[in-house]
Amino acid sequence: MARRGATTARGASAIVLREHAQQHHRLMPHVRVLGDPAARLTTLSLRQGRHGDVDTARSLLADEVGAVRATALAALARLGEMTPEELDASLHDDDAGVRRRAVALSAAIPGDREPTIVPLLDDADPVVVETAAWACGERQPPEPHAAATLARVATEHAEHLVREAAVAALGAIGDPVGLPAVLGALDERATLRRRAVVALAAFDGPEVEAALRRALDDRDRQVRQTAEDLLA
Repeated sequence: MARRGATTARGASAIVLREHAQQHHRLMPHVRVLGDPAARLTTLSLRQGRHGDVDTARSLLADEVGAVRATALAALARLGEMTPEELDASLHDDDAGVRRRAVALSAAIPGDREPTIVPLLDDADPVVVETAAWACGERQPPEPHAAATLARVATEHAEHLVREAAVAALGAIGDPVGLPAVLGALDERATLRRRAVVALAAFDGPEVEAALRRALDDRDRQVRQTAEDLLA
């Protein structure tokens, strides 16, 4: 249960990615002649926007350039034609930009449906991890076991932006397994403390009440104000 209404902290960024679907390697004739990736992107954007050209978008999922594959995947999603198999393959793409786009698109899919995005919380690219954390917080219902992995990321990841996104996602999910990590973030740098105090809105209990009262004396004004609002 949320402590004070629907206060949802949303973590971070997402935008640019690719696709493995080699069964769609057939390139359309009007696209094949365009050797410049920028030209292929422009053609895809125009055709998808004006004509709803699913075939062109799908053919470019096998393009050699990651940005083209990412744009093709997004075009299929906008057209309502992206398949679960195409999304899952993009989540495993060797281009980090494609994985970022794929995990961002996964945010709109309920967490009790495929694909799973929890493994992306251990991606080698920190922006992919940051985006995956945000997406985990957006999925409703949350993906099973997401909170436990987010708690580890919020505590252990080397990048502060990733940890902030993980703390915000824990607040959005509200699973008690994430509470220790949120409380721990209140002893970190100001940006993490701001995320953590907002995330506490999703939790109840004496330790939450005590943490909010301590936050009233925090040296950061935003932390103090949020604590005051939540205790009001």
